[in-house]
Amino acid sequence: MEISNDGVDISGFKALGQEFFEMPTLLLARSLLGCVLAKETSEGLAAGYIVETEAYIGPGDRAAHSYMNRRTKRTEIMFGESGRVYTYVMHTHCLVNVVSGGEGNPEAVLIRAVEPVYGESLMHERRGVAETVKLTSGPGKLTKALGISMDDYGKKFTEPPLFISKGRITESISEGPRIGIGNSGEAREYPWRFWITGNPYVSK
Repeated sequence: MEISNDGVDISGFKALGQEFFEMPTLLLARSLLGCVLAKETSEGLAAGYIVETEAYIGPGDRAAHSYMNRRTKRTEIMFGESGRVYTYVMHTHCLVNVVSGGEGNPEAVLIRAVEPVYGESLMHERRGVAETVKLTSGPGKLTKALGISMDDYGKKFTEPPLFISKGRITESISEGPRIGIGNSGEAREYPWRFWITGNPYVSK
């Protein structure tokens, strides 16, 4: 057992296998809740429990980057195998997604928020924020806190430096419309956002 300075057993942070990412996208979006998202850099390890996700079911989902099978330099990785890292920049912030749906079926799950579990001091340093609850409570916040960048595009979540590990059991999950997709017609109402009920790190 390897114990961190904050009393966390980090020996249990082992990347999940490929089979985990092969499940249907909506189920994956729910199953990711409670898992650990971790990133290793030269500065150290930073990790957090995933507490909020959004599913994007392109090409029939008007809110998805791959709607109508749009295949661009940015979306190319979405057409690859499940479990790949899809990062993109929005309003200067890098956002991180898990590619899903299987090869040739461009779907993805956006990770919207995490709860810090390891490397909190490093997260504070990167974010310049005093309140822990504000460190990772949004998709752009968590990538900066964990050190996730466009350099991670196309990598596998099944192996370091950016990986997803088993975490803790999630007892109560809420669902509702996704956020920030006002120009996507009926897709605005799809209840494809999932979060751990009552968790303070869920984005506001």
